[in-house]
Amino acid sequence: MNVDSNAGLSIISGNDRERSSTSSRGRILLIEDDREIAEEVTNELIDRDYEVCHAITGSYGAEEARRGKYDLLIVDLLLPGCDGYAIIEGLRRDGIHVPVLVVSALGAVNDRVRGLEIGGDDYVTKPFALPELAARVEALLRRPLESRATTLRVGSLELDLIERVARRGDRTIDLSKSEFKLLEYFMRRPDRVVTRDMLLEDVWHYRFLPQTNLVDVHIGRLRRKIDSAKDEPLLLSVRGMGFILRELG
Repeated sequence: MNVDSNAGLSIISGNDRERSSTSSRGRILLIEDDREIAEEVTNELIDRDYEVCHAITGSYGAEEARRGKYDLLIVDLLLPGCDGYAIIEGLRRDGIHVPVLVVSALGAVNDRVRGLEIGGDDYVTKPFALPELAARVEALLRRPLESRATTLRVGSLELDLIERVARRGDRTIDLSKSEFKLLEYFMRRPDRVVTRDMLLEDVWHYRFLPQTNLVDVHIGRLRRKIDSAKDEPLLLSVRGMGFILRELG
């Protein structure tokens, strides 16, 4: 293990266990103040051939996330120095879009929703099973390269993922964080029917949420913003199926 005492950072890789550094499947920054949990997570990930850097405080973690080149961040929310919310929000605001897996003892629905809305890509509640955590890491790292495009375009609609701005023609559209995430999901799937279950699972990360109008409320708000009275409608309902974002010629 290599430890930088000035930065509060531990760097551990498969190479520390007599493995070749060329076998690394990815470089991960773990920001976690619980040393026992950090050790367990680190051991699990290096056993799967990842290189792991561990920051013990939020302040050190935020600094390292900016200066290091990481394939994935694992971020606890309740951290000394700078909490996980501030870290994730700051990175996204600065245009840093490395995947973030949130881990936290905060398991209420509102906590999970907030963690995802500020820019987390997935959320795991403590206590968690290490194989599940590793599986979520692998799933995030399998995301296709095209998911990293900085600007999405569907017809006259444009979404800038760096500036976090939506435009239709010469009109700028003001979106909330959840509306932005919802529109991004549709714009990656133009002319494809998207069901409510898909949106609940992929946008809000709910496996099962019966009798909710969450999707319809957000769709209604988004539709009113992107489809003005003078525009040809892009976001349409498909009876009995879901919704579709049309790519007009």
